Amino acid sequence: MRQRQGLIALAFLAPALICLAVLRIVPAISAVVESFYTESLLRGGRVFAGLGNYTDLLANKDFRQSVGVTLLFTLLVNPIQVAVSFLLAVLFTQRAAGAKLWRTLVILPIATPPAVSAVIWSVIYRPDGLANGVLERLGLPAQPFLTSSSQVLPSLIVLLSWIGVGYWMLFLIAGIQEVPVEVREAALLDGASAWRRMVSVILPLVRRPLAFVLVADTVSNLLVFAPVQILTKGGPNGNSNLLMYDVYSRAYAIGDLNVAQAEVVILVALTLVIVAAQFRLLRGGE
Repeated sequence: MRQRQGLIALAFLAPALICLAVLRIVPAISAVVESFYTESLLRGGRVFAGLGNYTDLLANKDFRQSVGVTLLFTLLVNPIQVAVSFLLAVLFTQRAAGAKLWRTLVILPIATPPAVSAVIWSVIYRPDGLANGVLERLGLPAQPFLTSSSQVLPSLIVLLSWIGVGYWMLFLIAGIQEVPVEVREAALLDGASAWRRMVSVILPLVRRPLAFVLVADTVSNLLVFAPVQILTKGGPNGNSNLLMYDVYSRAYAIGDLNVAQAEVVILVALTLVIVAAQFRLLRGGE
């Protein structure tokens, strides 16, 4: 009977397992294997290069700049998105007039594909666009935004936060709603201010959803591609050349697939290191 139930369960899981193997596991193994080979015109085909692709990447100035830009971007965007998502989640779980309406408006960008969002913000960031129009109304000078080496990364952070904050807020709202009402009422009766209730009561009790949001947001931001490809093409001067776009450039613009796959392996390894460090810090704080 148990064997029959196991076979039935396996039959139901088979389509998902096959898709996982075909779409995830096999391409991952292929990328690792191909990263150790290179195309040789002299030998007329693929030859084993060992760690040659990796050493070439590490010696490449553009690649090192791309790693630096990606790490800086991750260091800036993750705390901003998690903090804003948490503050909005706390705000929108309060019993206040219009809270549900504002929550819906914040969530709306989730329904917009990233590519469409990038096109919308390309209009906003134009020299004669909405952003400079608002600045003009405030008596401030127009800004270059995406064409400035110093402003391009903050501009992308604003765009990606507009896309992602509402999504991560949903997880935190679910976590806050699980906090016992009695605990919040006890803090209110003790005379705790709204800030103290948020920091000392709500924040410790939503550590798990907050940890999930932090890790998932980190992985998502390390894999950003569409906004960079549509808006900046990695420029100006490589200041928005995130690793995912650099992989795309090497694979399809330059045509060096083997080096691009070596870069994918490095990106995955970098992601695993950052996520492992986050888990260690979060576990150490418990």
